[in-house]
Amino acid sequence: MTTAETSTNDTINQDSDKSTLIIEGKPYEMPVYGGSIGPSVIDISRLYGQTGKFTYDPGFTSTASCESKITYIDGDEGVLLHRGYPIDQLADQGTFLETCYLLLYGDLPQKSQLDDFEKRITYHTMLHEQMHTFYRGFRRDAHPMAIMVGVVGALSAFYHDSTDINDPVQRDIASLRMIAKMPTIAAMAYKYSIGQPFVSPQNSLDYSANFLNMCFSVPAEDYKPNPVLSRAMDRIFILHADHEQNASTSTVRLAGSSGANPFACIAAGIACLWGPAHGGANEAALQMLEEIGSVDQIPEYIRRSKDKSDPFRLMGFGHRVYKNYDPRATVMQKTCHEVLDALDLKDEPLLQVAIELERIAREDEYFIEKKLYPNIDFYSGITLRALGFPPEMFTVLFALARTVGWIAQWREMIEDPSQRIGRPRQLYTGPTSRDFIPVDQR
Repeated sequence: MTTAETSTNDTINQDSDKSTLIIEGKPYEMPVYGGSIGPSVIDISRLYGQTGKFTYDPGFTSTASCESKITYIDGDEGVLLHRGYPIDQLADQGTFLETCYLLLYGDLPQKSQLDDFEKRITYHTMLHEQMHTFYRGFRRDAHPMAIMVGVVGALSAFYHDSTDINDPVQRDIASLRMIAKMPTIAAMAYKYSIGQPFVSPQNSLDYSANFLNMCFSVPAEDYKPNPVLSRAMDRIFILHADHEQNASTSTVRLAGSSGANPFACIAAGIACLWGPAHGGANEAALQMLEEIGSVDQIPEYIRRSKDKSDPFRLMGFGHRVYKNYDPRATVMQKTCHEVLDALDLKDEPLLQVAIELERIAREDEYFIEKKLYPNIDFYSGITLRALGFPPEMFTVLFALARTVGWIAQWREMIEDPSQRIGRPRQLYTGPTSRDFIPVDQR
C-alpha cells in the first residue's frame, strides 16, 4: 500500500523552496513556488516520471492548473482583485471598457489609451451581413445560448484574418472583435427569439447603452437608453468580467492549449457556462424568490432549507470559492436598488423577499455556521428582470461580460512559454486486459 506525506521540516509555507513527498518510504523532493499573494504551490509536474504515480483531485479543487497575473480570489476573506484592483473600486469608479483594457493589457489605461481603445471597440461592433442569414437557420424557439454557441464558433468562418494564434497582431484583432461583437451577437439572439427585427449598433452610444438600444429599440419609435440603467448594465458587466480559473475559463484554456482558434475557444467557454451549475445560478435564485412569493412565507422556506429530506434549496447563497460575503454581491445589491428606484419599482415584492431573506439568513446560526452568505446571483436575477430581460437571457449576458476574461486568460496562456496541451490523467477502475471473443461464441 502506498503512503505519502509532505514536509518541509514540519510545514509548507510561502518561504519554502522545496517539499519532500514520501512514497512507500522513499523521499522525493518537489519544488514549492510562492505567488505574490495567496497559497504556495507544490510542483508535481515530474511526479509520474519519478514515482510512476498520479495525484487524484476530482474537480481540480486543490490543483493550480496555470500561472496567472490576471485575477486573484481569497474566498475566506471575500477578496476579488483584477490585476490588483479590488472589484468594488472597478465597479464603482470605472467603466466596463476600462476593466477590459486592464484585463487585456495589465494596467488601467491613460485617457489617450482609453479613447483609442473605445474607438477600436466601437468600430468593430457590426457583424458580417451574411451572419444575418446564419441566424435565420435557427428555429425561432431556439435557446439564445444555443444561438450564441453556434454564432461565436462560426466567427472563424467569417474573419479569417484573425485566426493565426502565433501572430500577436491577429491575436489582438481577434480579442477586440470578440469584445466588440459579443453585445451585437447577444442582442441579435434576443431579437430573433422574440420575433423582432435586428437593430444595428450605434457608434454614438457607449458600450452598455448601445447594447440596451440593440435589445429594446424598435423601428416604430425612438428608444433613449436611461443613463441609470446603462450604468447599471455596465456595472453588471464589470462584476462578471473574470473570476479566475472557473469551469468555463478552464475550458477556454484547455481548448486553447490544443492550438484551436480564439473564436472556437470562446464558443467552448460559452457552452460550458450554459451548464446550470455554472452560469444558471441567477435564474435559479430568481425562480426561488418567485416560489417563496412573499415575506410571510420566508420562515417556512427557511425551515425547509434546513431539512435534508426536503428537495427545496436556498439559491443564491454560498459559493464554491467564497466562504465569506461575495465582494460582488454588495455592489450588485446597490445596483439592484438603483435600477428599481429608476423604474419606480422600489416596492417590488421580490426585492422585499430578498432583503428579508438575506437579513434572516445572516442572523441565523445555521447559515452562519455553514458560511452561506448571499452571492452575486442573489440580486442579479431581480436586476436583470427589472431591466427587461427574460430568464433565458441571463446566462447570455453572463457570457457577454465574461468574454473579456476568457480572452485575457486565453492570451496569457498562448504567451506562456511553459504552456503545453492540457492532458489530465485518471484513476482507472475498469476491466483489466481481456481477449476478444467472436460474436457467435459469446
